[in-house]
Amino acid sequence: MDLFDVLNLIGGLCLFLFGMTLMGQALERRAGNKLKTLLGRMTTNRFAGLLTGLGVTAIIQSSSATTVMVVGFVNSGLMTLRQSINVIMGANIGTTVTAWILSLAGIESSNFFIRLLKPSSFTPILALVGIIFFLMSKNSKRKDTGMILLGFATLMFGMEAMSGAVSGLRDMAEFQQLFLTFTNPILGVFAGAVLTAIIQSSSASVGILQALASTGAVTYGAAIPILMGQHIGTCVTALLSSAGTNRNARRAALVHLSFNVIGAAVWLTVFYIIKTLFVPILLSQSASLIGIAVFHSIISIATVILLFPFGGLLEKLVCRIIPDAKETDKIQKLDERLFGSPTLALNQCRQVLVTMASIAMDAFQKSVGCILKYDENTAKKIRQEEDDTD
Repeated sequence: MDLFDVLNLIGGLCLFLFGMTLMGQALERRAGNKLKTLLGRMTTNRFAGLLTGLGVTAIIQSSSATTVMVVGFVNSGLMTLRQSINVIMGANIGTTVTAWILSLAGIESSNFFIRLLKPSSFTPILALVGIIFFLMSKNSKRKDTGMILLGFATLMFGMEAMSGAVSGLRDMAEFQQLFLTFTNPILGVFAGAVLTAIIQSSSASVGILQALASTGAVTYGAAIPILMGQHIGTCVTALLSSAGTNRNARRAALVHLSFNVIGAAVWLTVFYIIKTLFVPILLSQSASLIGIAVFHSIISIATVILLFPFGGLLEKLVCRIIPDAKETDKIQKLDERLFGSPTLALNQCRQVLVTMASIAMDAFQKSVGCILKYDENTAKKIRQEEDDTD
């Protein structure tokens, strides 16, 4: 692997991340307010919340984006902390869709119809349709559709560029030795968490792992702990988005982190026991692109199955970590995260106005009472309520 391969790798990674961001943003715009309204309202029960999180994340291809929206909804009072837990769990499953799409690059066959399934075969067609929609249509929805197709094409071209750039690593002893180091489960989890935290996308992180796996030097014993760590690293985006929000919103971000840390700890322990006692041959075999997608899904689904019945305990845990303050603001401040969804933003404005009117009426009634019989403590409460409404 020479300098030019390194440059191709950097270029491929940039295209991959740019394509994923472009596609996700266009998908979110194309879905419009309906998607956010669905996320805000389809949480009537635990299973509805789970399926909503799964569906929304599968559509916009980003569990981080879904969780950031959830944090905004909780901060705005449009969703309770308990409802957000189920949506976050569903988002963890929905994010595995990207890995399955990327695994199509590993298809090898001489059959014409099977070869058509390879992204390298249909991506140029999608790019052509996308550029036609984007340049020649004045309709904003068609432009967004074109942007989705262009984003996906850019993502896949970046994936192929990365795979081609690292293909020479298969014969490097140093590269093979590096992934032998990651067969230490703890180091693997740490590496996956750090990489995903840096690029703030578990889907992109899994894509990079799949590109490296195409060299044949990445074993399942190294890949599985890295996948577990990627689930932890993706929580950074939600944690950053919760800065400056209310307690319940910060708790929602903390639920995302707690959920993935507990899941990783449990399955890492199981993985270590299996590896030590049974020494399965699979762990020493080279990981395939589809194999990584399979284990990514297994880890996500298994974690949800494990913790889904304990959503109430997760809620108590984060409430213990971030306790209620002695005095809380009576009025919930407006959240700029809802600017992209006018329907929900106006709904929150209505809630805030109703709360302000209620406080103002209460202060007025107390002030009338003070005219008849003055009380210093009541007067202080009136001034405080006046400050709250201001």
